Amino acid sequence: MRLVTFESAGVARVGLLRNERVVDLAELLDEPVADMIALLAGGLDRLRTAAEAPELVDGLPLDQVRLLAPLPRPGKVIGVGRNYGAHAAEGGLEAQEKPRLFTKVPSSVIGPGAPIEKPAAVTKLDWEAELAVVVGRRMRDVPEEDALAHVAGYTLLNDVSAREFQFDVKPPQTSFAKSMDGFCPMGPWLVTADELPDPGHLQVRCRVNGELMQDGNTDDMIFPVPAILSYVSRYMTLEPGDVIATGTPEGVGAFRKPPVYLQVGDRVAVEIPEIGVLENPVIERGGRT
Repeated sequence: MRLVTFESAGVARVGLLRNERVVDLAELLDEPVADMIALLAGGLDRLRTAAEAPELVDGLPLDQVRLLAPLPRPGKVIGVGRNYGAHAAEGGLEAQEKPRLFTKVPSSVIGPGAPIEKPAAVTKLDWEAELAVVVGRRMRDVPEEDALAHVAGYTLLNDVSAREFQFDVKPPQTSFAKSMDGFCPMGPWLVTADELPDPGHLQVRCRVNGELMQDGNTDDMIFPVPAILSYVSRYMTLEPGDVIATGTPEGVGAFRKPPVYLQVGDRVAVEIPEIGVLENPVIERGGRT
């Protein structure tokens, strides 16, 4: 299933995407659905049964609704730095023994098509195409072999970063560099885990103004998805709707020779074929799309 958060008539709703149409889950389930987090916390079994019913509500054409991030305000967004072997190598770094974690604050999340705002003082604005894991069940001290059973699904995430705050200051301000307004594009929808049983072999790409910048595969992850989830759950409880950004392949702007950074007017597209495409324009902070 593909689950969306969408805006219709000025109201945010949770929907099911089917045949290029968006079905309001409140109508499909005949009960209120507060948001995506509430839906995941209640489990998806009833939704699967309703989605397979022949009398499924017709829904609205996809091009007539505005998609928001699948989780407009997740409880937590946890990132894993330098988690691809080739990406670590392009930065002249060795593989780490344990995951290197940071956070992106929930207020940085935006949806597909929404603008990435470039602050005037930021000159080293960079992209990072990532597979994002959405937690579906509470996780605490979960072993690796059980971790994927706690996943609700997957989406795309662009870990936008202000590199001057990440690399040029001491000590590095990684979470701040990655948590500015609009620095966490996510979407366009959540693909449930039953459609992607193996997240370890997915092509991850990023294009800037149509030019291919990143083209990697999740099989290059130093810490695969189950290992990341298990590791994090040893130290903090993961809850339904929490998001894990699993790292980015090689090809980010900062490590190109010469470096390439995002400019106002650019368009950034993140793609995993099994999920879709997440595209966002870059605008000046306080400007218009």
